[in-house]
Amino acid sequence: MSTTLYKSKLSVRDTEKAIKFVKDTFQRNLVKSFGFERVSAPMIVPAGIGINDDLNGVERPVSFDIPNCGGATAEVVQSLAKWKRVALKRYGYRDGEGLYTDMNALRRDDILDAQHSVYVDQWDWEMVISKGHRTESFLKMVVTRIVGAIVDTLEETKRQFPQLTLTLSRDVKFITTQEALDLYPTLCPHERERALCREHGTVFLMKIGGALSDGKPHDGRAPDYDDWSLNGDILFYDEAIDDSVEISSMGIRVDSDSLLRQLEVAGATDKLKYDYHKQVLAGELPLSIGGGIGQSRLCMLLLEKAHIGEVQVGIWPDNMRAECEARGVKLL
Repeated sequence: MSTTLYKSKLSVRDTEKAIKFVKDTFQRNLVKSFGFERVSAPMIVPAGIGINDDLNGVERPVSFDIPNCGGATAEVVQSLAKWKRVALKRYGYRDGEGLYTDMNALRRDDILDAQHSVYVDQWDWEMVISKGHRTESFLKMVVTRIVGAIVDTLEETKRQFPQLTLTLSRDVKFITTQEALDLYPTLCPHERERALCREHGTVFLMKIGGALSDGKPHDGRAPDYDDWSLNGDILFYDEAIDDSVEISSMGIRVDSDSLLRQLEVAGATDKLKYDYHKQVLAGELPLSIGGGIGQSRLCMLLLEKAHIGEVQVGIWPDNMRAECEARGVKLL
């Protein structure tokens, strides 16, 4: 975190009002753009059935036993990437129809910093698509509409809270992770993202998960939900922290071919024993596109905050709290 003295443009009480305004407004704009229906979502799922999100494959879910449920073990969700696709089938959604939900997760192994916390809140969404829409052009169209909903939300928020001055670009720079590596071969992945966002403002960084020409993936991505050739992250340049901020991780979901290929690359073919993976292989789940849109991250960006703890209540290391206090950053 920068050592520069910081002053929020909103008081704590106005911040709380603005958080609600941003969340209410963005949900309305998302539904306006796609026609998604809101559904209820789980906070816990059964362990051992492969439905929880493994993220990068190494994060440990928070788990506990339920004595009055036959001693079953439950896991707090890390995201709903796979649950949503199953829900599309269970609820009878058809091509072009979709759902969104409020997802509340715990990721205890996340590194805590100005953008990351143990508690994760996001709008998780998923839409049924046809085989003909498993294309890069369709992915880009969806990204452009999500970015439009975000910028619309910013404009409405600035009218409500005129002390805010942030500007975001609707023009998206689409670039692959390999192209980013070629442009900035001496930079680490996060530095590449920051450099791209400083130059272009709004970026969709595509094809995350597979190894690049340097033998390393740009970032980790579980092999069993996104198709690594048809996914990406929506990134914005955040003036308040002079850095890139990832607002959404999203993509077209795996079909049987990409699931098998990616599990083999990841050395994770043991997952094929789970019902979810069997359904994908058998073509029993609808083809879909989906992702998560960070609620606190979006509020942090649009409200020009220097730390995610200004828009959500969390637990932070003592040294981080002391650093924030010294800078004038008021954590909730």
